[in-house]
Amino acid sequence: MPLFIIIITPIVALVLSFSVKKKADNLGWVALAASIIELLASLAVVAEVVRTGSYSWTPYLSVDPLGAIMIIVLALIGFAASWYSIGYLRTEVAKKIIGFHRVKQYFILLNLFLLAMYFAIITTNPILMWIAIEATTLSTAFLISFYNKPSAMEAAWKYLIINSVGLLLAFFGTLLFLYPSLSAGHTGLINWHTILSNVSTFNPLVAKTAFIFVLIGYGTKVGLVPMHTWRPDTYSKAPIPIVALFSSALLNIAFFAILRFKAVTDLTLGTQFSQGLLLFIGLISILLAAFSIFGQKNYKRLLAYSSIEHAGIMALGFGFGGIGAVAALLHMVYHSLVKSFLFLSSGNIFLKYSSTKMAKVKNMLKILPVTSIIFVIGFLAITGVPPFGIFVTEFSILSAGIHAHPAIVITALLGMVLVFVGFLKHTVSMMYGEGGKDIPQGEVGAWTIAPIMFLLIIFVISSFFIPQAVRLLLNSAF
Repeated sequence: MPLFIIIITPIVALVLSFSVKKKADNLGWVALAASIIELLASLAVVAEVVRTGSYSWTPYLSVDPLGAIMIIVLALIGFAASWYSIGYLRTEVAKKIIGFHRVKQYFILLNLFLLAMYFAIITTNPILMWIAIEATTLSTAFLISFYNKPSAMEAAWKYLIINSVGLLLAFFGTLLFLYPSLSAGHTGLINWHTILSNVSTFNPLVAKTAFIFVLIGYGTKVGLVPMHTWRPDTYSKAPIPIVALFSSALLNIAFFAILRFKAVTDLTLGTQFSQGLLLFIGLISILLAAFSIFGQKNYKRLLAYSSIEHAGIMALGFGFGGIGAVAALLHMVYHSLVKSFLFLSSGNIFLKYSSTKMAKVKNMLKILPVTSIIFVIGFLAITGVPPFGIFVTEFSILSAGIHAHPAIVITALLGMVLVFVGFLKHTVSMMYGEGGKDIPQGEVGAWTIAPIMFLLIIFVISSFFIPQAVRLLLNSAF
């Protein structure tokens, strides 16, 4: 029943959003109520997975420990993003930047986006998962062009083309993974269990080819190099709550797909092939982000390159395997929380300064004191400064690979240091730079602070105390 609720709730929210005729706030209330129901249903699913090891509604809709981690993170970020959207769009409407019909379009597409992500996690069929992830591309392309500016339209087309090409590659790889099961005479929808049971007949060369296509294809959604180029443009143009979902939930789900196929590849070829690819692509992602951060002039693009760096760190962890993979999964959770409240904080900056250019954002500590403190905490956390949880996960990931791959670990560590220095430079300039004398002091409103505090509190608590249920899920995910 909880899985049914998770699927049906965004559909009901979609229908209700279509029926709203005049009051924009009603659209926000519908989305917020739906996200609360989805969060409660997700908690019920996670509790059942902790108790029994898995939760199934039908043979093709099921959640295991890895899926449980993905679904609870999505539910938390989805709730915070829906909550923040009310205050964010209310301010944009008050400034007469957007009108009722734009707000209606936003909430309809937000619910469709969430529905697609939930379904991608829950389905056990690789083709249906691919369709759901493709649906996230189609639903969000219109959100990227939300402000209807030429640069936003360009970013939307770039996002649509690059991600569609990437997912076509992923689809070809998926078909290759299905071949052994089809050759064995299986009819009907093929699930992960069927694929795993037929790996003995999987040709090793075909398996290698299939995983390369899947890694590049779904790696496009993750934002891994070389298919990362859509991310900075998209993040700088899309509405802030949508970017928060991009940087956390959608990134996680694309990695979720890669890990599903990695399990099949490892059973066929052993772990060395997939690990080698993940280590290579992870390292170059970290290095590209490290050298790109220094020259950024837009704080949303700055956070976009930070997401590319952390995608690379996760790839390293999964490549190292063992404790590194567990740490990478926990890193994924921490990154989702931190990057989400960082982006939502940047939304407050945008609403106050009406610009995403760091050169125009000065004297933040005085003008936006609460948002500034949260942003500084987020900066310290996302760059791996102790005592926050990301420091522990990064240390664990690098420790897992230091003996077998010392050169990779040292190079990655140097990249992380460069990211910290670049991030510090930009943050200090925004916090203490002279300017902003004509901008009124004070926060935008409680509706744009409370959701950020919600995520911040969860992150800080989880940095020092991980519930036993979460530990069980992390250890059972691989």
